[in-house]
Amino acid sequence: MLFTRIRRNILAGVGVAAALTLAATVAAPASANPVAPATDAAPVTAAPADATAAAGKTVGYFVQWGVYGRNYHVKNIETSGSASKLTHLNYAFGNVTNGGCSIGDSYADYDRFYDAGSSVDGVADTWDNGALRGNFGQLKRLKKMHPNLKVLFSFGGWTWSGGFGQAAANPTAFANSCYNLVNDPRWAGVFDGIDIDWEYPNACGLTCDKSGPDALKKVLSALRAKFGSKLVTAAITGDGSNNGKIDAADYAGAAQSSDWFNVMTYDYFGAWAPKGPTAPHSPLNAYQGIPTEGFNSDAVIQKLKGKGIPANKLLLGLGFYGRGWTGVSQDAPGGTATGPAQGTYEQGIEDYKVLKGRCPSTGTIAGTAYAKCGSNWWSYDTPATIKSKVGYARSQGLGGTFFWELSGDTTNGELISAINAG
Repeated sequence: MLFTRIRRNILAGVGVAAALTLAATVAAPASANPVAPATDAAPVTAAPADATAAAGKTVGYFVQWGVYGRNYHVKNIETSGSASKLTHLNYAFGNVTNGGCSIGDSYADYDRFYDAGSSVDGVADTWDNGALRGNFGQLKRLKKMHPNLKVLFSFGGWTWSGGFGQAAANPTAFANSCYNLVNDPRWAGVFDGIDIDWEYPNACGLTCDKSGPDALKKVLSALRAKFGSKLVTAAITGDGSNNGKIDAADYAGAAQSSDWFNVMTYDYFGAWAPKGPTAPHSPLNAYQGIPTEGFNSDAVIQKLKGKGIPANKLLLGLGFYGRGWTGVSQDAPGGTATGPAQGTYEQGIEDYKVLKGRCPSTGTIAGTAYAKCGSNWWSYDTPATIKSKVGYARSQGLGGTFFWELSGDTTNGELISAINAG
């Protein structure tokens, strides 16, 4: 079904594109140069002298299709304790069609009925003419319960970003369309701005967009002009390699019109390379034997800062899920595999809330955790590694962290609590 397939949307910081260009992006199997467990060979770049004291924003994605098979609703944001720890929530996703923004799933968005037991505030929806139901109605109630929480409507993602090429051809028309949709009177007061999940300007993945290196800059500039003081943000690639996706577009120019960038520092490695080598999908820094140079968080953060983008406009990406292989005999990263490990919703990917019990961490590498259980090998972040990544964000003076996505956390919000504590 479409909504299960879209589960990969934002996760594709670099990984899914790498699936199509595996020979170019994955080096020789690291078993020839094995990595010792719990060894971080390459140090993280030293913090700047003027690093800010606090990590800042905590931004979480809520996926509209989670209300189906995942049975994750706005109420769960509240009951898990996550709502009080979020500064911003990104609602994913709206579609990009015919050069404009459009609704992705009207039933989930604003029509689904919530009874008193399933509603975030314990009050049932009504069928009155013009009554707002669905996720939008629930988000409006959540905001009333948490007046400081800001909500952004996120458009695009991996599946629905193909329309950005047409949008960039007439960015003013695109911005007008998005403004009218985000601020539709039917859900007035729900959204405080817009997030653009653009994958990627002038770089090809499954959704190839050759709209030019200044496409994102033009689109964000038009959105800023239309949205004024409302929030305008964008999710961007985490590829820190030489002549990679970061070098294919004018991110520094685009940053001038954006409140911040969500840097997708995850999905660097995964079972789209079915035989491995096994590697953590979200390494904080490089390590001896890493399959691809530049595929780590610190590399892309330093690259973006080197282009003149202010550190406080960069948010470090965290994954509330793991990626894994099966047919693995080696505990340390760099082993061979026979294919993707089985996941609840699709092969090769699983939520943290499942992995913490099914395949507990057996080691750490490059600031993240990995686990070997039977013949399966997984990499994912734990509360401890989350705290260390938040510490990195603070040391670098970043604007904060964001994560994909809320339903991957435990029912008591272990990972978001680690962000809050970090």
